[in-house]
Amino acid sequence: MRTAPTQTLDPDEPGPHPGGAAPVSPPPDPGDRHRLTVLGGLSALSLDAMASVAYGPEAVVLVLAAAGGAGLGFTLPVTAAIAALLGVLVFSYRQVIAAFPDGGGAYAVAKARLGRHSSLVAAAALVVDYVLNVAVSVAAGVAALTSAFPELLPYTVELCLVVLVLITAVNLRGVAHSARAFMLPTAVFVGSVVLVIVVGLVRDAPAAPPLENAGTVGTVGVLLLLRAFASGCAALTGVEAIANAVPSFRVPRIRRAQHTELALGGILGVLLLGIAGLITKFDIRPAEGTTVLAQVTNAALGHGAAFYAVQVSTTILLALAANTSFGGLPVLARLLATDHYLPHVFALRADRQVYRYGVLVLAAVSAAILLLAGGDMNTLVPLFAIGVFVGFTIAQTGMVRHWLAHRVPGWRWKVAINALGALLTAVATVVTLAAKFADGGWIIAVALPLLVLGFLRVHAAYARMGRRLGLGVVPAPPHGGTSLVVVPVHSVSALSKEALCAAMSLGDEVVAVRVVYPDEPADMDLFRAEWEAWHPDVHLALLDAPHRDLGQPLVEFIRGRQPGRRVFVLVAEIEPEHLWERLLRNQRGAVIDRAVRRHTDAIVCRMRYRLASPAA
Repeated sequence: MRTAPTQTLDPDEPGPHPGGAAPVSPPPDPGDRHRLTVLGGLSALSLDAMASVAYGPEAVVLVLAAAGGAGLGFTLPVTAAIAALLGVLVFSYRQVIAAFPDGGGAYAVAKARLGRHSSLVAAAALVVDYVLNVAVSVAAGVAALTSAFPELLPYTVELCLVVLVLITAVNLRGVAHSARAFMLPTAVFVGSVVLVIVVGLVRDAPAAPPLENAGTVGTVGVLLLLRAFASGCAALTGVEAIANAVPSFRVPRIRRAQHTELALGGILGVLLLGIAGLITKFDIRPAEGTTVLAQVTNAALGHGAAFYAVQVSTTILLALAANTSFGGLPVLARLLATDHYLPHVFALRADRQVYRYGVLVLAAVSAAILLLAGGDMNTLVPLFAIGVFVGFTIAQTGMVRHWLAHRVPGWRWKVAINALGALLTAVATVVTLAAKFADGGWIIAVALPLLVLGFLRVHAAYARMGRRLGLGVVPAPPHGGTSLVVVPVHSVSALSKEALCAAMSLGDEVVAVRVVYPDEPADMDLFRAEWEAWHPDVHLALLDAPHRDLGQPLVEFIRGRQPGRRVFVLVAEIEPEHLWERLLRNQRGAVIDRAVRRHTDAIVCRMRYRLASPAA
């Protein structure tokens, strides 16, 4: 990742080249087929946002219902405000994609424009949101399933873990594979909700009588509307995922990611406004045991096969919405690892463009959260979305700084849009945290600084290692010296012969050592006789071990021989023909390895001696 990305063109994009020369097409990337298209990006990275249609409008209604019919009359205006903020965010993140094509979203923006600590807060917020998105989505999907089949309720946690394992397995095969697997459920869900909206809008009356709900009377105030707006903004979670995962797209990456972001914003905006319109038209109110989307579907399509088809598609998509995190968090973890804020293992990429360690750690942490929460969605929901609002605010603020530094044509308008977005998301962050603080929001307030502290500790550790390794400093010329190779032996065999042959090729002096136990004199006499009969012309040192400690006598021997020269300890071990036969090894090599590495500066070499079958 670049230190201060300012380019607005992807190197893979066609564009003007110096001297007017025709652009030279880069050689095809063999891994590109494992990356995302626009449709693949929608199904792999947008499920979180799509699924929010099921709970975003309901969150608005639940707050406004406190003021009765007067409050519910503001459902459409509040949703329209959320849709307007969605438009601002889509516009902003399209610019983020162009300016920061290495991915990372809010983290990349903050790193370049707001400084180190702001970028780490953004990264921590994204990490929290991604992890909670997996837990909430899986729990919500299983909750919908157990609502339809109550006999499965006692197995809620087990079902959550099964769903999580399935999604993890799909993602370990690559983000493009997961996109293809989830494309059909995404299309079915979007088509089903569009059908509900279209049929509901042309109906003069509900297809089925609405549920009876007790009416309430209250006052509609600014605070209530702000709370409704903040709660409904949960529908915007996932909008940032595409900007976080730009490297996962096929070339031209910027263009494909921007088109995907625009398509997501358009689809999500239409669905949110359509559902809100039907809520107002059919006077839908919260009801115990029935979701708002289910009531809207019932009013638009009736209580027949179409109703159940929409419910099933919603259940599936809620469970699969966790896939957004599996597409975004591993890329973010790779950037953090590249910047030395996470262990470097998170930057390793396996076949099929998979950041395997990021996927596995995300699955493990999400599983732990599901176990702690007992698979209960309502326990997790109060924690959800706070982190992403923090990321939104930081990203918008960073883009304001970006346009002020790069005054491209139309920069004033872009600054105004991003500043408005930063203000709205900051308000949503404060209101949401205040409203949900007692219900678990305090956990997020504590988790974010702890994560930032963890990032800083990792970075400091890598910096300390770099100083001790002299990174960035030209070292003195290498020079040779005398060396000693110590070969632990236990018996006279082909394994001992191969170990000594290898040792003679490595060092100036070779010493075979045998640890002697005082209570086994017969064994020692037998070994001495075999060694003298073999006569390998290698010095043999016998080390007493009165406490039957295999490692300590060897450590003391090495310390006595180490000053002024390099000592190698060559540990020879058999490599059985069959995998299960590894259980039969005596593990002496592991004991010696651990003792020597921990207590000396000797270099340990572990040599594998393959046991081939006689036919070979």
